[in-house]
Amino acid sequence: MTSSAVRPVASTAGHEVLREIPLPPHVTVEDVQFAVRAVVVHAPRRWSGGTICRNDAHPFPCRLHRWGRRVLTLRGLRPAEIDALVERGDPGAVVAAPRPTRPVA
Repeated sequence: MTSSAVRPVASTAGHEVLREIPLPPHVTVEDVQFAVRAVVVHAPRRWSGGTICRNDAHPFPCRLHRWGRRVLTLRGLRPAEIDALVERGDPGAVVAAPRPTRPVA
């Protein structure tokens, strides 16, 4: 049984290029927790050949880091706030509830 969401679509320089991980239809608290873990665990690391994912050594940003950033952006976090989570390095960090939006008058 294979999932079309994770099947390779191409191969470049010996690396499989995989499709993006689908976003959840509604971002839940559990999705946010997974996203925080993804961006922290799959953080960038400088290497002699460039920047790689600290967890799986794929070119950075890897699929899980990209997915985590997209989920956190949907939750209302700005790029600087996501970068601060990565810098803090705590995969169990709690993200505040989304900011309420102002009704359009």
